[in-house]
Amino acid sequence: MHIDLPEKRYYGIGEVAKAFGVNTSLIRFWEKEFDVLQPKKNAKGNRKFTPQDIHNLQLIYHLVKERGFTLEGAKIHLKEEKQKTLSTFEVIQKLQKVKAELLKIKEQL
Repeated sequence: MHIDLPEKRYYGIGEVAKAFGVNTSLIRFWEKEFDVLQPKKNAKGNRKFTPQDIHNLQLIYHLVKERGFTLEGAKIHLKEEKQKTLSTFEVIQKLQKVKAELLKIKEQL
C-alpha cells in the first residue's frame, strides 16, 4: 500500500487514518498494541505522528491487512524477523511507486 502524505515533521491522527483508509480508533488501538508506535502528544493530548511512526504503521498495515497476520503474529514477526520484513516491505513499496509512475506515463500516451 502506498501512503500519499505530504512531507511534514508531524501528522495528526485524522490525516494518518485518512491516508490509510481506516478509522482513527484503529490507529489508537494499534498504538496500544504495538510498542514501535509511540506518537508524541501535545499539551491537549493530540497525537502527533512522526515519519518514522508512519513507516511503522505502514509495516503493521502490510502485515495485518495485506498479509493477514493476527495481531500476535504481527508482533512476533516484527520482533523475530524485523530486518527481513523491512527489506521485503521496502522492495514492495519501491515497486508500487514504479508501477504508479508507469501508469501515469501510460495515461499520457
